[in-house]
Amino acid sequence: MAGVLGALVLLAGCGSGGDGEASGPPPTTADGAAAVGTRDRGGETYLTDADGRALYLWVADTGAESTCTGPCADAWPPLLTDGGSTSEGAAKSQALGTTSRADGATQVTYDGHPLYYYVEDQGSDVSGQGSDGFGAKWWLVQPSGQAITSDLSGGGGGGYGY
Repeated sequence: MAGVLGALVLLAGCGSGGDGEASGPPPTTADGAAAVGTRDRGGETYLTDADGRALYLWVADTGAESTCTGPCADAWPPLLTDGGSTSEGAAKSQALGTTSRADGATQVTYDGHPLYYYVEDQGSDVSGQGSDGFGAKWWLVQPSGQAITSDLSGGGGGGYGY
């Protein structure tokens, strides 16, 4: 399984460009499925993509419908897929799903929560944790599907208000 995850990382990179915007598509399998895994930090396990980038939920979303669009989605890009999703690590495959966004794209959900990146995170950063950008809190997601509401950033929990 580790070989598959390594291949996924090589297939598609996802990082941040120097201008603060996400560059490239999220890591996917050969059939276009988004890979969701986990990482441990500060005694908590949270969801990531195959490259280890943190995934967040937004409290303003109700149900599986994503309400983060326009400037919100520029700062908090959705985890998109062309072929469903796969799980690695402690992520549970039965918790994975998808939802259609207003622009027609397919976004990955976990336990009914649409998943997002934070554009300023690079590598294993979790600088979006606790942010109240766009009027509601952004939290890392436990493998149980619950929000992690403690500060794991090591520097104040985000707080970036757009």
